[in-house]
Amino acid sequence: MGKHLKKFVISIVAFTTLLVSGMGMSNINAKADISDQDFAQVYDTAQDKLGSSYVYGAVGPKVFDCSGFTSYVYKKALNIQLPRTAQAQYNASKRVSAKNADKGDLVFFGSSKNNVYHVGLYVGNGKMIDAQNRGVITENVNAPWWNLVGYGKLA
Repeated sequence: MGKHLKKFVISIVAFTTLLVSGMGMSNINAKADISDQDFAQVYDTAQDKLGSSYVYGAVGPKVFDCSGFTSYVYKKALNIQLPRTAQAQYNASKRVSAKNADKGDLVFFGSSKNNVYHVGLYVGNGKMIDAQNRGVITENVNAPWWNLVGYGKLA
């Protein structure tokens, strides 16, 4: 069996095992495009947390880190369970360009696609709500202190 075929088969077996066990990407049970009504629920939930404090590793409901915040918002608003870390959320989402990003998509930051260390919730017009050292805030996606890696749809 060729090297690439072996990797493919191993990947399929691993993915199937995680899928059956309920611990893998199957935890993301969202549609690729959320409806306006679903986004309204997500946005309202996110806005309710504006001003909450940031603590690394926190998952809410009163303090958050970035991926704890996005996980909390999607779980509370739509009962969608996201992976725990920014990197895992990036890995589990479908890449989209900035021009094709929709409200409710996730925005990822880091030094590369293999080193994603921050995530926010895209709310349109170049803005996101995220949890960071200033707490849960609304800010520009293209802030000078973030290195944009890309956008992802829940898939």
